Amino acid sequence: MKKNLLIFLTLLLSSLLFIEGCTKQSEDRLLSPSTLSCDTINVQYSTTIVAILSANCYRCHGAVTNGGSGGIILEGYLNLKKWADNGYLVGNITHAPGYVPMPYDGGKLSDCDINKIKAWINQGTKNN
Repeated sequence: MKKNLLIFLTLLLSSLLFIEGCTKQSEDRLLSPSTLSCDTINVQYSTTIVAILSANCYRCHGAVTNGGSGGIILEGYLNLKKWADNGYLVGNITHAPGYVPMPYDGGKLSDCDINKIKAWINQGTKNN
């Protein structure tokens, strides 16, 4: 009898813990406002991508400010397209193994900015 009661209480406690973990509040924490507001559909080079690169990359990889950049210039569509198409841009900004983590002097770009760049590449690196 004690064994059956112990099994019942264990199952009841496990069920309660499982149910408590699966609440609407938990879903809201997973889907934070920054995750929900990251628009990767309406990504355009001239607005979205240039803004990200201007804020994070052009100080070292600009057309004029590129000392110490290893000759990698990201300012200007044709300059960027080469690095986007060969995979180096994504490798560097995602800090993938075998790539130099960029931005070099700062932390990793936000997940949203990385996803926008990936979306632009996946949509064909359009000059729009």
